[in-house]
Amino acid sequence: MDSDRNSVIELFKPERQYCVPFYQRAYVWNQEDQWSRLWSDIQEKAEARLSGLTATPHFMGAVVLDPQDRKKLIGVERVHIIDGQQRFTTIQFALAALSIMLRAWGHTDVLSVVEACLRNSDERNMRNKKSEVFKVWPTFYDRKSYAQAIHATKLDDLRISFPEHFTQQRSLKKIGVRHPPALAAIWYFATQMDAWLPKTGKPGQESDEALASAILEDLVVVSITLDAEDDAQVIFETLNGHGVELTARDLIRNYVFLRAEAEAVDAEKLYQEQWRRYESDGWKQDERRGRLVRSRVEWFIQTVLQAEMRDDIDQGRIYAEYQRYTRQTNLTASAQLTTLANYADAYEALLDGDESKPIGRFGRRYAPWDASTTYVLALAIAKSGVSEQEQDAMLGMLGSYLVRRAICGLTNKNYNKVFLQLLKNVKGNPLDPESLRDAVSAFTGEATRFPTDDEFRAAILRGPMYPGRLDAPKVRSILVELENELRTQRTEEPVAPALANLDIDHLMPQEWPAYWPLMDGTSATAQELAQSQTAQWVDEKKLTDRQNSLLAREAAIPTFGNLTLLHYGTNRAAKNREFGFKRDLFLQHSNLHLNREILIAEKWDEDSILKRAEVLSINALRIWPGL
Repeated sequence: MDSDRNSVIELFKPERQYCVPFYQRAYVWNQEDQWSRLWSDIQEKAEARLSGLTATPHFMGAVVLDPQDRKKLIGVERVHIIDGQQRFTTIQFALAALSIMLRAWGHTDVLSVVEACLRNSDERNMRNKKSEVFKVWPTFYDRKSYAQAIHATKLDDLRISFPEHFTQQRSLKKIGVRHPPALAAIWYFATQMDAWLPKTGKPGQESDEALASAILEDLVVVSITLDAEDDAQVIFETLNGHGVELTARDLIRNYVFLRAEAEAVDAEKLYQEQWRRYESDGWKQDERRGRLVRSRVEWFIQTVLQAEMRDDIDQGRIYAEYQRYTRQTNLTASAQLTTLANYADAYEALLDGDESKPIGRFGRRYAPWDASTTYVLALAIAKSGVSEQEQDAMLGMLGSYLVRRAICGLTNKNYNKVFLQLLKNVKGNPLDPESLRDAVSAFTGEATRFPTDDEFRAAILRGPMYPGRLDAPKVRSILVELENELRTQRTEEPVAPALANLDIDHLMPQEWPAYWPLMDGTSATAQELAQSQTAQWVDEKKLTDRQNSLLAREAAIPTFGNLTLLHYGTNRAAKNREFGFKRDLFLQHSNLHLNREILIAEKWDEDSILKRAEVLSINALRIWPGL
């Protein structure tokens, strides 16, 4: 490679086009972080020149350029910007603004020099006059607005090309509109220049030349030009801190398409057909898993690598892991994208809860369970080639595993390794309900085992759920499923309407002593309950019968037999009131099958709670069956 120190005029005056490879990220610099600092530097250099001082060059950093072979006689010389597209594009915006203002001021002496660095002029040597006229040609994200803005010769042209971005007073809107970067940048530099010129106190021509020279001669970059044997990807990674500045998505995309170009395939066609989908807002949106926040496409690539390699993949090293995968498989760029595409539809269905597909139904049903650890196995099931009925059976098995272990109070620690191990355990066998059942049955330790029916039933009857083992979203999802299971085909609405907005209610309230007597008819106080709890911690064997009664009542409160769903207004009206008052509210306002027991009950106590839990447990065993 060769390196040179170049001014802006040295870089842009020749008939040449600097192309941002289409697979690189869009332009992202902005006024606060970059434009204002650049303008401050330009202004400083211009003022130094006006003061008769020798302006020292302002170093803007390094750019990496990859000259492209000219395959035909006609066509502007093309150079790919491997690194530095943000700098190059911003300089073009500053030059475009200067061009507009020189015309507005009526000072055109240096206009031809500025224009020579902004546009190629020899149309006889252009194969595509619409694009090759530009000195810098951005990615397709920015091309339309870039071309409109760079072509402007006056500020009114910008107002005409982007009418929705301006107020009735003809100024750029500041609130509620996201401006194309080209428009915002050129407008910013132009208005700054227009405000600066009168402050110089110098004749127009002198100020013009100082400003133009500040941009064209005093802004300097080190341009690194690659030779044919240089690896553009390695250079790109080195200068970008191996993923510190760029996302893993950026690095993987560049890695794939630099390889595509090396393989002499139609990289742009490959991009449009197989990668472009991952640049949509849906794929780029951030998602949290535990403490980590990454874009959806990065989580997706991690999951695909796990499914393909049957190995744990560190999200913090996703780009290095992707390289390891491609080295092991020696897949072409096209084959890499085909592999991703084979999983992409299923992954979207999983996250979006597409009810038309087994994996989508699983995703919607278990969204409250933070089921991301199951995704690697869920994707493998979706791509297993078995029938939808068999997929539903396997995904149902995963759901039962999650719910049963949570209700039984078993740990969910290292679930990512557990589900990956299940996938490893069925390797070599067809992935079907039988092989998955065998793999799950082989887990026997506390950290991995599948709870038995008796254990699951016992947890539903007496386990402390809320507050306790489950958070609100999980409890609500379980109660919704129980409500639907309790309904029959003879019910007016066999499937309950959306219940996500309902409160979780304790039929016997958590603050029960004020209104709810014990089973023997006596009243209790909160202080008496607290004393019993203290006594239990001191020596459980010395508890009195009354203390045991108080503790048994308290233990029944967070169990499933005492939990239901209720409209928030009704819930707040009931608060901690006595049974009769609460039952009347239920009669007026609730038609859920979950609440039938309390509607017909003469009283509500520990026996009532346990009886209701028995009914719920029978339904829960049907919803989340055993192996």
